[in-house]
Amino acid sequence: MYNRQSILLKSIIRSKIVIYGSCIVIIFLIIAIFAPYIAPNDPLEQNLASRLTGGFWVGNFKYALGTDSLGRCVLSRIINGARITLLIGVFSVTIMFLFGTVLGLISGYFGGKIDIFIMRFTDIMLAFPDILLAIAIMAALGPKISNAVIALGLTGTPRITRLVRGCVLAERSEEYIDAAIALGIPTYRILLLHILPNITSTIIVLASLNFGTSILYIASLGFLGLGVQPPTPEWGAMISEGRQLLVLGKWWLATFPGLSITIVTLGFVFFGQGLRDILDPRLKR
Repeated sequence: MYNRQSILLKSIIRSKIVIYGSCIVIIFLIIAIFAPYIAPNDPLEQNLASRLTGGFWVGNFKYALGTDSLGRCVLSRIINGARITLLIGVFSVTIMFLFGTVLGLISGYFGGKIDIFIMRFTDIMLAFPDILLAIAIMAALGPKISNAVIALGLTGTPRITRLVRGCVLAERSEEYIDAAIALGIPTYRILLLHILPNITSTIIVLASLNFGTSILYIASLGFLGLGVQPPTPEWGAMISEGRQLLVLGKWWLATFPGLSITIVTLGFVFFGQGLRDILDPRLKR
């Protein structure tokens, strides 16, 4: 076990794409956790005398990335918006993988009518694009952080259910499962102590990749006005506000939140892609 962990650690260290992704993710986490201490200004403080002013490129170092239409510091709002994005992302990914893993384990292991019922319901959910389904749920529940978590968690559950089911079907056909059944080991122990540990690496990779997707969906809901409501800083809402002022040459209002979303999403995608290349022996060169 120790030798296996050592080899895995060396593979992760040698993978440049994992290192790049890890650095971005770690920086993002630090910013999100210590946002109140890192932000140079209060993200809600209005300074109408400095509204819509440029940042460091015009010598304004008090508001390094400029100010918005109410004179609020764009940099401080981006930093504090990272905390909101992280909060929604963590809870939504937790929900989708909790329900998706449980349903996938049950469907793949037991099969029969249970499998048919779960898969047909999953097919119905997958018939709708995730973002449209999230928009519909948010429109029904209302624009709140808790509702955004529920919407994104539920829309991602069917996809995780199908992927976990495929992994369970592959493990279910292995001889060690037949041996465990022959020995009379209870079903819950087979699922939790035999099958689940063998698909954990796949689940970790899927979680990393889906976290990046969740960030995009969080920003999309905020852009449409269905996510976090003002005056709470949120990247998608900031882009929506800045888009209306692009014609006036106030490019920084939409550019910097958009760059933040792009960089963080790429970080999680790089991290998940690198882990998949390492943990999946079929992809090793």
